[in-house]
Amino acid sequence: MVFPMVFLKLADWVFYQLLANSCYRAARKVRNYGFFTRNQTTRSSSSQQQAGSLFPSVAHFDLCNDDGTPRTLVCDIHGVLLRTEIFFPYFMLVAFEAGSILRAFLLLLSCSFLWVLDSELKLRVMIFISVCGLKKKDIESVAMAVLPKFYLENLNLQAYQVWSKTSSRVVFTSIPRLMVQGFLKEYMSADDVVGTELHTVGNRFTGLLSASGLLVKHKALKEYFGDKQPDVGIGSSSHHDHRFISLCKKAYVVDGKNNQTCVMPRDKYPKPLIFHDGRLAFLPTPLATLCMFLWLPFGIVLAIFRILVGICLPYRLAIFWGSLSGVQIRFHGSFPSSKSQHKRGVLYVCTHRTLLDPVFLSTVLCKPLTAVTYSLSKMSEIIAPIRTVRLTRDRKQDGETMQKLLSEGDLVVCPEGTTCREPYLLRFSSLFAELADEIVPVAMNAHVSMFYGTTASGLKCLDPIFFLMNPVPSYHVQILGKVPAEFTCAGGKSSFEVANYIQRKLADALGFECTTLTRRDKYLMLAGNEGVVHDHKRN
Repeated sequence: MVFPMVFLKLADWVFYQLLANSCYRAARKVRNYGFFTRNQTTRSSSSQQQAGSLFPSVAHFDLCNDDGTPRTLVCDIHGVLLRTEIFFPYFMLVAFEAGSILRAFLLLLSCSFLWVLDSELKLRVMIFISVCGLKKKDIESVAMAVLPKFYLENLNLQAYQVWSKTSSRVVFTSIPRLMVQGFLKEYMSADDVVGTELHTVGNRFTGLLSASGLLVKHKALKEYFGDKQPDVGIGSSSHHDHRFISLCKKAYVVDGKNNQTCVMPRDKYPKPLIFHDGRLAFLPTPLATLCMFLWLPFGIVLAIFRILVGICLPYRLAIFWGSLSGVQIRFHGSFPSSKSQHKRGVLYVCTHRTLLDPVFLSTVLCKPLTAVTYSLSKMSEIIAPIRTVRLTRDRKQDGETMQKLLSEGDLVVCPEGTTCREPYLLRFSSLFAELADEIVPVAMNAHVSMFYGTTASGLKCLDPIFFLMNPVPSYHVQILGKVPAEFTCAGGKSSFEVANYIQRKLADALGFECTTLTRRDKYLMLAGNEGVVHDHKRN
């Protein structure tokens, strides 16, 4: 009986709420925007000025008056903590990353009629398309691994400065609580988040709201605090927010002008952004998402062409045709000798940005290399134009394997063990330092504009394809000088000291920051596992 009841509720909402209730609003909007544009603009601007005069701007908050008295702050994330005025991009991220590309396309198509709906119906439609049928754990994963990057990039600096001066913070929002709670508690240290709750059947969302419906902020605030008044309230210039913040002792509004004073610099993030997941490298606004879908067919063809160029053509021709197709390679440094004095191959120690790091190094050097890796999909092995060898995570066995490979030729190793997208270097494994005394560090960095070529929870076999689908993917390759003998194990240093020394040298060359985080830390945060694929043996 559960499914018929859900179907009846959905039918009632579609035919009554969406169609009947929105026809009158659509007619009013068409009339206002089509025939009375000048009057509408005058009315809206005057109403905003009148609304802004009711409460002072958040820029007038006295940040220096910190007398140590505990203060409680209430606000919304939408339009207050975030500079973006629309929440469509974040629903698109959920639809694309937790759902599928078809769900994302359907959400994009909904933009054709969303503009005629009021704010409540817009939110209901976006919620339904984005989460209907999805598992709770999938949305929780996207909320913790994907959305924080975009939230941090769109934080309002002025609102955050007030936020940081208070001791207790509660967020009230009509956005689904599941989409914002992880970020607000993990990165913003929010004490509580009160938001719209979603209806579920089992462990999946129906796309409908719970019985309480959309959260009404001023009512929720009264229920939460009772007769007690919060000390500070921050809202937008909307009428609903004015009712909300008027219940506080002191109220401020966020300036609607999205100027540079509101942009949050990276060094002022409340918590460093080191790990994040997801394929989309841009904020998917409706226009940006439309451009992505228009580019997608060309991007797939272009990626296949670039792969064939890398596999089939000699190095110099591959560089030439690759650059014509939009791939940018910047090289700095000098070419090391191919053989050391001990008649062994050169050990290249690289930073790890994508699976293509060894491929681009081999292309720049114009010679074949062997790359060792802990995990590589069969598809990546097939399309790789260089030799790849799997490691087992058994230190003794892996050391013997790498020693043998060094005796056969040049070897590439990425001691971080996993990729990192942000300007940080993970802890270096010290195994490589025990294998060779002549080591060449290589600082590598990759830049994309549309798709990330790495993933922690998605299909790793598609990593190279997504990277090469970008219109203009770029790689920066900088070969540093050979590590001096006094900084190697032969010079009396321990393998850990050598690894830390090379990590610092590479971080300085790239302008990155060293960390002690590992592959295990990354996968526990992004995928909920340790990033190790166990072999299931028969008993």
